[in-house]
Amino acid sequence: MWLDHLERGGKSRRKPVFSFPGGAQMNGASALRTRVYIDGYNLYFGCLKGTRYKWLDPLNLFKQHIIPSSMPPGLTSVLLPLSIKYFTARIVESAAKAVDSVSCQARYHTALRKLYPGQIELIEGYYSVTKQHARIVGGGKWPRDCEEILVWKLEEKQSDVNLALQTYHDAVSGDVDQVIIVTNDTDIAPALNLIRAHTDVIIGLVIPTRPSMRKANTELADQAHWVRNQIAEYELANSQLPRVIPGRKPTLKPLSWYARPDLLEKVLDAAVPILGTSGKAFKWMEDDNPYLDGQAPVNLIDTDEGAAKVLAYIAKYVADRGETNN
Repeated sequence: MWLDHLERGGKSRRKPVFSFPGGAQMNGASALRTRVYIDGYNLYFGCLKGTRYKWLDPLNLFKQHIIPSSMPPGLTSVLLPLSIKYFTARIVESAAKAVDSVSCQARYHTALRKLYPGQIELIEGYYSVTKQHARIVGGGKWPRDCEEILVWKLEEKQSDVNLALQTYHDAVSGDVDQVIIVTNDTDIAPALNLIRAHTDVIIGLVIPTRPSMRKANTELADQAHWVRNQIAEYELANSQLPRVIPGRKPTLKPLSWYARPDLLEKVLDAAVPILGTSGKAFKWMEDDNPYLDGQAPVNLIDTDEGAAKVLAYIAKYVADRGETNN
């Protein structure tokens, strides 16, 4: 959506921007020096929670999918060496919803740092867990007349402030020609307003949500030059990190982040005694198998039916080998 050219009861008060003297040259045209600013928790709860796509490669997602399909006509962009600033906070173990939430998040952050040093920067706030009095809703009463109880209050601190300050700093310092904000949180709106008022920097807004889940917040959209209202499932599927990130100590995708960890565990239990290690079992699962209609076993174990097919193949292999050995 190229908002400068929309009329809402009259012409837009925003001035279109036509020249970017700091832009990089690309094929004879000026390409906008671009950086992406991701609200990590907004992205997680809008697109990734409860899906098989948590092991997300954000650089690939934006470089190969979001940016090429979102740029307004006539504009091109080039990602800066520091392409993405990713704002997040470490999960507090006492408030985590799963026993492995802390370790899985830490593993993901390690994977991003290993794979993209100097390209993705993780900027951390923190979580606050405090006791607080709150009033119970009910009976059509005013809040002041409702019963008060003591509750735990869990808040993410500093991430919104960090995102706003970093984006504004980069814009006013002349480091960027375009900022792409990935959030649907209105706390960032004042910073976007200041960027529009004091710079010629293009603002792109990406609402981190899957199709038909939630709409762009108008307070944010009104400040943006263009808006991407959703992230498609195929874009998430095609933007996954490698299962193993190499290093002195390799970083592995958590088992609980697969679509069906329960089925994956069953297949591993059957395959590891044959192949020797879980690493070899995963390698087998990731290769296309002619005995499974040319499909990789790992792509079949998302469903009960697919996992049953893989387990039946393993059982037949074991049986056939036993007959051969006899």
